[in-house]
Parts: sequence; structure tokens; C-alpha cells
Amino acid sequence: MRLESRFIARTLLASLLAGTALAAIAQDKVTIATNWRAQPGHGGFYQALADGTYKKYGLDVDIQQGGPQVNNRPMLPAGKIDFLMTGNMLMAFDNIKQKVPTVVVAAYFQKDPQAIIAHPGQGFDKFADLAKAKTVLLAKDGQISYWQWMKKAYGMRDEQVRPYNYSLSQFLADKQAVQQAYATSEPLAVEKQAGFKPVVLSLADAGWSTYGMVIETRQDLVKTKPDVVRRFVEATNIGYANYLYGDRKAADELIKKINPDIGDDYIEKSIPILRAHIDVGDATTKGIGAMSDERMKDFYDKAVAAGLYKPTDFDYRDAYTTQFVNKGAGVDIRKAAAK
Repeated sequence: MRLESRFIARTLLASLLAGTALAAIAQDKVTIATNWRAQPGHGGFYQALADGTYKKYGLDVDIQQGGPQVNNRPMLPAGKIDFLMTGNMLMAFDNIKQKVPTVVVAAYFQKDPQAIIAHPGQGFDKFADLAKAKTVLLAKDGQISYWQWMKKAYGMRDEQVRPYNYSLSQFLADKQAVQQAYATSEPLAVEKQAGFKPVVLSLADAGWSTYGMVIETRQDLVKTKPDVVRRFVEATNIGYANYLYGDRKAADELIKKINPDIGDDYIEKSIPILRAHIDVGDATTKGIGAMSDERMKDFYDKAVAAGLYKPTDFDYRDAYTTQFVNKGAGVDIRKAAAK
């Protein structure tokens, strides 16, 4: 009987170990590539990695950061990565126009962080005031995208534009100059370097209705492995909710380790800005990462009106799917934090 008991015990232990091994094997390996170096805006991904949310959802996630010398974009259709962080919907529209088989599955910035900054007290208090600016500093990407909309909607003129070289020197030297900005970047840098808060004029508040920081994947992955896509999106949504409202220490340490240029002061100043861009609009009721058909159509119509596309170029509805979002992810976390 004793030998039999030992045999049974060993058998049970072997089964338990085999089950543990199978559970480990069952972790689906996926790679998400970001569009820039690690920062608080990417906090949801690092939070879900650091606190075990991805693991809980059966995912072994590798976060591949972008940067000034890194172009992760072609790696998605090539199958080198599974998910790609993209700045806004224009890139997704471009892919559909060029018949690149990708699709947006979540949108983390309900309010696009792109903005124009100006010196205070110089008469640039409303977005429409920018039409009288002598100098508008814009990088090439801005010139061929939202600037075209600004000309159509607000009467801006090409002769106002000067190249933006990603240095604040031109802006700080000329009080009448205005320049492009990202809500969590240039405004904070001006305050740190020059000691004043610039006027921040949001493109989203002015009507530029694109989602920001959208997540793309391949259309074939949605068709063949929808459960993997679902788990990745849901886990990331929860990651963002916990990063914005919970204990984010482990995620912040991971971000700082990967990108030593990020400091605690910058993180603390970024969090309220991120909340104001991520957990707003539809996200407050439908959950973080929310998307709507109405919003997509509105932005597509504006892009066409601005001359960025022709109505016959593509069907904008092929650029995204709402099947993995709008399920209330993170709403309970925010409510609990509010209490």
C-alpha cells in the first residue's frame, strides 16, 4: 500500500509538472513595436508586462521600442512583428490605399495629442489666430497631413511654414513664431528650458478628429488568430487603466531602464495629460481603446475635404475593426480609483 501510495503521488506530481509545462507552452508569443522610445505614453504596454496582465491573458509579449533611427512600420506586413503602434489614422488609411493588408484594432488616444504652441501674450489665444502667424514651424509629416486640413478649415497659408528641426531654439528666439508640438513633449520641454508655459492649441479641439496612438495588426492575424488579438487588446486596455489609476511603479522602472532619458518628474507631469487624452470621450463608457464608426467617417470626410485622398481611393471602413474594443475595459478600474 505504501509503495502504491508513493506511485500515485509520483504520478500526480508528474501530471502537475506536465500541466505546468503545458501552461508555459500555451503562452502565445507576440511582439508589439512602438513608434518611439519608451515613455509614459506607452505605459499601458509596460504596465501589462510588468504586473503580469499579459501573462494572465496567456501572452508572452515582447515590446520593441522605436526611435529616431528605427522604422518599425514595414516590419508589420512583413510578419516580423504582430502589432504596431501608429501615430494616427492617416497611416492606416495610406495602407489601405496602397493595398497593404493591415487593420487598426484599438485606439488609445481618444484625443490626438498633436498641437500648436505659441508664446503667451502674443495674440495666439484661439486656433483661428494661427492664420495671422508670420512663422509656423512644421516638420515634413505635418506639412503633408494636418497642415492641409488647417489651410482648408482655418485659412492657413503655405508661405507661413518654415521647417521644424526638432529643436526649440527657433521657437524660443522668436516670440511671434508658433510651432508643432506633442502634448507630452514640447510644452513640458518649454516649461523646463525657458521657465514659462506656452499656449497649447489642440488640433483635436479645433476639429482634427483622428484617433491617436492606434494599434495595427495584419488582416490575416485577425482572421486566423482572433483570440490572440482579442487577448492582446483586452490586456493592453487593462494595462492602460492600471497605469493611469493604479500602482505604476514597476512599469515606470521598466520604462526608465529601457529609456534612461525618462525621469520621475517628467512621468508625474505626463500622467494628467495622458488621462485627458486617453480616458475621455467614448473611453469613459465604452472602455479604453474605444473606436466608433461615426468618428472614423468624420475624420475620413475631413481628410478627403482637405485633399489628402480622393473619395474613390479606398473604402475607409477597411482600415479598422471595432470587434475587439468597446467592451468597457478599464471603466471599473477608474471608478474604483475615484472612490
